Amino acid sequence: MNTKSRPLHIDPPLLNSANPWCSTLEQLQDLYNCPSTGAVTTRTSLLNGFPNDEDIHQFAFYNPSTHKAGPANPSSQNGLDETGSLNTLGYSPLPLRDYLGFIKTISDSGLEASDAKDIKPFIVSVTGTVEEVVECYKQIHEHQHHVRMALAMEVNLSCPNIPDKPPPAYNSASLLAYLVALKQEIARQVEPVIPGQHTHIGSMHVPIGIKTPPYTYHGQFQQMVNALLESAKAEPAHLPCPVTFITATNTLGSSLLLQPTTEATSSSSEPHKVFHHVLNSANGTGVGGLAGAPLHPLALGNVHTIKGLLFQYDELNHIQIIGVGGVDDADGFKRMRAVGATAVGVGTALGRKGVQAFEDIARGLHA
Repeated sequence: MNTKSRPLHIDPPLLNSANPWCSTLEQLQDLYNCPSTGAVTTRTSLLNGFPNDEDIHQFAFYNPSTHKAGPANPSSQNGLDETGSLNTLGYSPLPLRDYLGFIKTISDSGLEASDAKDIKPFIVSVTGTVEEVVECYKQIHEHQHHVRMALAMEVNLSCPNIPDKPPPAYNSASLLAYLVALKQEIARQVEPVIPGQHTHIGSMHVPIGIKTPPYTYHGQFQQMVNALLESAKAEPAHLPCPVTFITATNTLGSSLLLQPTTEATSSSSEPHKVFHHVLNSANGTGVGGLAGAPLHPLALGNVHTIKGLLFQYDELNHIQIIGVGGVDDADGFKRMRAVGATAVGVGTALGRKGVQAFEDIARGLHA
């Protein structure tokens, strides 16, 4: 039996990452309509939504050279020099069913039969417990029968902003628990219900990817690779590793933006600077996830290292990499592709410039 997932076909190899600017139907429709994107990713959702509170779940853009930051949760796009971002966000307040509904709406509107070869895939980003993620996969797999575009599921196991819940992708055993459960669900989806009935040769299932955090030393990369290799051996042993793609990387946690204010003191007539954190957060520290230009070198290093490790194992060298982190222009895109990214994701630049960010990159590639 040759049971496998479809490889992700992203053409052009440019898409958005899961972020605050792909939260609504309108945002997803704009991304889908943009001729410079080859796929669209939804904001990470849970089965029942995340209890979002704008007073503590926030983002801001800043200038990496001066560290001068804009306001929290800006409603308009920011200056060209604010190429860094920091966020204390969690996940989307909208549940998975809403995103599946958005995809159905887009599928039903404006996709002509003659354009079937050009219909771009949707990557549905999800998270939750092992059991919840398996249920997400069941719902996405079922939804594939009702929409025209190919679907994939990205499991976000790397958000640094959830108190007391460290990212599972840093730990081999935690990551493996997700992979084994998903592999078992894949078997239920593609194998016969009646014992002795033959499964169709070449049966396909919805591709699964994992979104990884920025790894900073070799042991962390090896933890991930170990989990992938163990999942390839796990029952049912005749099925391969369930991961088709890796999105590298998410934001870098433990980061802080401070902004000065000038205040007078009772002991002196001279004003002095007092530094306050720019963002609020669930734990009250303002510490969150770093993205944009400052993350770019680390993201490149992650893609390069992950690609090199996957290539060493026959069980893993089929896995594609979506490179994400600080890509803002055509040169950033080219750097990601040079280190092994099959496709390139954009987050902070989308928040700053809207879908124009993709058009600018595409224009730069053809200049």
